[in-house]
Amino acid sequence: MKDLESSPLTEKEKAMLRFVDKVNHDSPNITAADMEPLYAQGWTDDAIYYAITVCSLFNFYNRWIDASGVHALSDEAHRQGGKRSAGIGYVRK
Repeated sequence: MKDLESSPLTEKEKAMLRFVDKVNHDSPNITAADMEPLYAQGWTDDAIYYAITVCSLFNFYNRWIDASGVHALSDEAHRQGGKRSAGIGYVRK
């Protein structure tokens, strides 16, 4: 997605993604006022917490991958992983 604002996402989804963008790029300046648009769209504290957590964990993981020299997966490996996750979820059995 190249342009959030012109995307077909709902305003609720866009509000959360705007917030996640701030988590990514300006987290030291997040205040309670940044939560107000999320509450206005019906997001709960739990949902906001999970969005922050997922964003943070992906940032951690990406930096760890970059710094440790782990090679990126091929496009085909990503497709297969997506199919597997869609079929059985994230838990390996």
